[in-house]
Amino acid sequence: MTGGTEDERRTWAAAAARHFSHEGPLVEVRLPEQMGEALKKPRGVVFIPDVTRLTSSAQGLIVRCLQTQEERPKIVVGLSGLVEQARSKGTLREDLLYRLHRAQVDLTAEGMREVLAQYRARLATEEAARKAEAERLAAEKAAQMKASGVSMKNSRMRSKVAPRATSPKVTRG
Repeated sequence: MTGGTEDERRTWAAAAARHFSHEGPLVEVRLPEQMGEALKKPRGVVFIPDVTRLTSSAQGLIVRCLQTQEERPKIVVGLSGLVEQARSKGTLREDLLYRLHRAQVDLTAEGMREVLAQYRARLATEEAARKAEAERLAAEKAAQMKASGVSMKNSRMRSKVAPRATSPKVTRG
């Protein structure tokens, strides 16, 4: 995935993770030492915000994963600049570019920013609806508990009808 801001690339990765939610969570990799562990997982979505910030050996781990692992996470690789620029600077491995060539997304293409903005707005609306529903259910549950004579206090349930027995005071003399 090339171009766009890191936040736009992250939004794209979040969309992929949401699409493959049955596969597992989104894992963001920023440091070379995080790469090996993230790629060992057979499921999930691994997001690399800018692959050119990783070492050549960390990029090699991605290539090896793509070549050899039958069960592997989905991998979303971001690149902040242009592919040709990264190639000429030597910050993007040729073998990695070859492996990723079939599935490229250019976030600078016309209309992509609008699509991402619409997606973010939809996610925000869905999150607000989920939060409102959770609050409604919590209020409903609290009302049911109050109606049955149970109150919540200090995270422990107590009945208003039958007070908790107290232990006798022990003194040493």
